[in-house]
Amino acid sequence: MEIISYVGSNTNSILRRKPFLKFFNLSNGTKARCRNTAGFSLVQFGSMQKSLTAAKSFSFPRIKIYPRKILRQLGKLLWLIPFAAVFAVVPPAVYKLISHLESRTNPLTLHNEKIDEFELLNKEMARFALSSGEEVEEDGSIIGTLASYSFKQPVTFSEYTVKKGDTISGISKRFNLNNISTIIGVNNIDNVRALNAGKKLVVPSIDGLFYKTVKGDSIQLVAKKYSASIEDILDVNDLDVETLSVGQKLFIPGAKLDRTTLRRAMGDTFVNPLRNIAWRLTSKCGWRADPFTGVKQYHPGIDMAISQGTPIYAALSGKVVACGWSNVYGNYVIIDHQNGYQSLYGHMSKKLCTINQEVTSSTKIGLVGSTGYSTGPHLHFTVYKNGKVVDPLTLIK
Repeated sequence: MEIISYVGSNTNSILRRKPFLKFFNLSNGTKARCRNTAGFSLVQFGSMQKSLTAAKSFSFPRIKIYPRKILRQLGKLLWLIPFAAVFAVVPPAVYKLISHLESRTNPLTLHNEKIDEFELLNKEMARFALSSGEEVEEDGSIIGTLASYSFKQPVTFSEYTVKKGDTISGISKRFNLNNISTIIGVNNIDNVRALNAGKKLVVPSIDGLFYKTVKGDSIQLVAKKYSASIEDILDVNDLDVETLSVGQKLFIPGAKLDRTTLRRAMGDTFVNPLRNIAWRLTSKCGWRADPFTGVKQYHPGIDMAISQGTPIYAALSGKVVACGWSNVYGNYVIIDHQNGYQSLYGHMSKKLCTINQEVTSSTKIGLVGSTGYSTGPHLHFTVYKNGKVVDPLTLIK
């Protein structure tokens, strides 16, 4: 069947091949004039009728809005608004406050500036070392001395009266000795800083130390103990036989004090600048990751974390040679201890000493703070020996 035309439309009959036409009423009230054609079936017509009906009856689904329900649900979320406001306002405010404080206490902004300041500091320490006039190695050897002598001749002794301005190394050089251990050991000096003008010293003609024999000693054991030659010991002491008697006093050529004894005599045993107050080691001396940039850098000293305002004392007696402000160390103090040693105290909240002030280990020189390139209250403590960094942990007793 073909649809020829719709009743009521302006469309004329399209085909009129056969007069056998019928009217059909569609479900929506529309009438169609149709005629039979070959192969027509009622199933096809029914399908077409459903399609037309669906097209005519299609409409968008209705969406119902309930304002009260929406407001009720929103009301349940109102308690989140204060928290959202806090998280939106507080973090930026805190960040601005920290930035403001850092701008006042930590003006360092460029990494290169930090490196440049370290270089300047190292040059300054080298200058102090050169001006101190005390160039002694850790084992007591005097830098730059190449005095040579024979251990084949018996040792002789001279007497010397200390003059104002004298130092152990200076006196040793005057008598062509290579190691300060000799004068310190022979004269049983406990503290060279207590060496006053007018004191009389015994000075041997060669480097070495006295040794008093005890029961069971032999020349072989004594020679082994001091890594000395048996022949040299016999020659220097003008001995013909190797037999020793208890209590015999021998001069051992080339012998020197152990480092602990020497350091104690030189006054190089530093005391803790924070005394016995509990503190925490937050950074050792050596290579580490920079706390701000993460870049691997050498840390010349130790960081001793403790509460703000804790008193800082001089680690050893000496003279304040620098007292000021640094982009790296904030408020800092440098003390020259003579004998080639200097110590630096950084990040102070307040300085309590002045340049050229003589200090002792009981002198309060400042208060712990977090000024300069710092992440929190702590003391940065550095020790220099002849212009080179020494790990303070090896010196603090």
